[in-house]
Amino acid sequence: MASTTTKTLKVTLVKSTNGQTKRHQATVRGLGLRRIRDTVQVADTPEIRGMIRTSQHLLKVEEV
Repeated sequence: MASTTTKTLKVTLVKSTNGQTKRHQATVRGLGLRRIRDTVQVADTPEIRGMIRTSQHLLKVEEV
């Protein structure tokens, strides 16, 4: 049986969502980030990559 390892991404909110569009605010919340310097680890999927691309100017992303 082959073991599948799922890649994860470490996403950190580095800028405030104040003054951003509602879409950007909702995307950041959807990633599980609430305040500046919050960090979450999420699966590396095309859906998550799209969410990150939408608000990339607010986030710092690292591969884990």
